[in-house]
Amino acid sequence: MMHYFHRQVQLWGEETQQSLQRKKIVIIGCGGLGSSLAYALGSSGIGEIHLVDFDEVSVHNIHRQIAFKIGDEGKLKADVVKESIEARCPFVKVYAHIGRLEVFTCKEIDVDLIIDATDNLPTRSLIDAYAKEVKTPWIYGSVEAFNGQVCFFEQSSFSAFKISDKKPSGIAAPIVMHIASLQANLALRYLAGLSVKKDLLYYLFINEEGELITQKFGMPH
Repeated sequence: MMHYFHRQVQLWGEETQQSLQRKKIVIIGCGGLGSSLAYALGSSGIGEIHLVDFDEVSVHNIHRQIAFKIGDEGKLKADVVKESIEARCPFVKVYAHIGRLEVFTCKEIDVDLIIDATDNLPTRSLIDAYAKEVKTPWIYGSVEAFNGQVCFFEQSSFSAFKISDKKPSGIAAPIVMHIASLQANLALRYLAGLSVKKDLLYYLFINEEGELITQKFGMPH
């Protein structure tokens, strides 16, 4: 196993790498963010990953949802992502839960970290409520156009956001992978026992001059 994770072992040693095998996470959503997160974390050494999604693959998903390819249309996203992760890494157990968030929460499965990969604020509000109920931190991520947001929620509340069912009008494929990568980095640092700044919202956007801007906002408790 250590040969498979050689570059990570160089980063933090065999003991930390071995500790990841005892960690459990759930990724809520297997679309753009979710499939990128699954690829990043599915081959990191985390021992158990739960995937939650109700949707099927559509052809318009494929350009920004890296787990899927032509020919996957009509298949359940969670099942496809599960098979893809397991094919890439033999050291992880993956469980697909077909349905919405409640399908997972009713099973009362204990995890170390919850990761949001959904595409709407009402569902994220439900994730926040669930995370507070089970006293488990969660990582929020969202994308729109060329912009994105990431936050590691622990004490602060998602209620600071104005909850509506508005969805982004358009999304560039690379920002999806970029935001998922930032979420995955926070997740991996936390699970490996490294420092993570919590309850701080990172907002990344490209201004009218084409400059990449990163802003940070402390989230209210």
